[in-house]
Amino acid sequence: MKSDVIITCAVTGGADTVGLHPEMPVTPKQIATAAIDAAKAGAAIAHCHVRDPETGKGSRDPALYREVVERIRESDTDVIINLTTGMGGNLYIGPGENPLLFEETTDLVGPLERMVHVEELMPEICSLDCGSLNWGDGNFVYVSTPDMLRKMARRAQELGVKPELEVFDTGNLWFAKKMLEEGILDDPPLFQLCLGIPWGAPADFSTMKAMVDNLPLGANWAGFGIGRMQMPMVAQAMLLNGNVRVGLEDSIYLEKGAYASNPSLVERAAQIIQLMGGRVVGPSEARDRLNLKRHG
Repeated sequence: MKSDVIITCAVTGGADTVGLHPEMPVTPKQIATAAIDAAKAGAAIAHCHVRDPETGKGSRDPALYREVVERIRESDTDVIINLTTGMGGNLYIGPGENPLLFEETTDLVGPLERMVHVEELMPEICSLDCGSLNWGDGNFVYVSTPDMLRKMARRAQELGVKPELEVFDTGNLWFAKKMLEEGILDDPPLFQLCLGIPWGAPADFSTMKAMVDNLPLGANWAGFGIGRMQMPMVAQAMLLNGNVRVGLEDSIYLEKGAYASNPSLVERAAQIIQLMGGRVVGPSEARDRLNLKRHG
């Protein structure tokens, strides 16, 4: 069991959840404030998406990322910034017998365009979604091909930004290990085991353990479950010697019928860690453990 645990808070995500929670962070100010408040509650890392302030939909506008990052860096916290590169992979297949008539909500761009904000803002970590996935029911496919991933990994390596290797299924983990063998990921790699997203890996103990058993020797890793499995997976990750992730990206409830906030989710995770005999790690120690390069 891990005794010193890093908490990541994923503060808003890019999914269409704004109407499901009365205080989902939307504007850059709200997202930055959420990251700062999560850090004050005990999160060492803030994982940030941005949203269109007018519609609340997920966005990849570099100007929005810039405002979020500047606000966090100007704050009195030392939280590690982790920016997503997942936006720009959304493919909505056309209906019925017309799959090539992609729906207008499709947002599919090349690998380097997905990293424009990372190149400009140089966070310590950027996420890297390690494979394509049938995302829920319907015709939505998240697209992240091997060629795309190799280009993104090489660019992150050139920049000195640590990729957080987001693994949604066992094939994602297999390919991430292949990139490590090819030398386009630096040691020690950082994995995030993402469980419970239909139709990826389910959020249960046996699945998490199977994935952990297949991690490269010496890898740093965290794991999470979505929805009601968020806190059970905090405990499971700690038992399996990993770090944890919580946040409104993954669950909007603290308990049945009670909306969560990012700080309340971090506080609940910290409580679980402490009750299990562990200690919550701060940003400075997390940087050393994860071998991060500070740019900003």
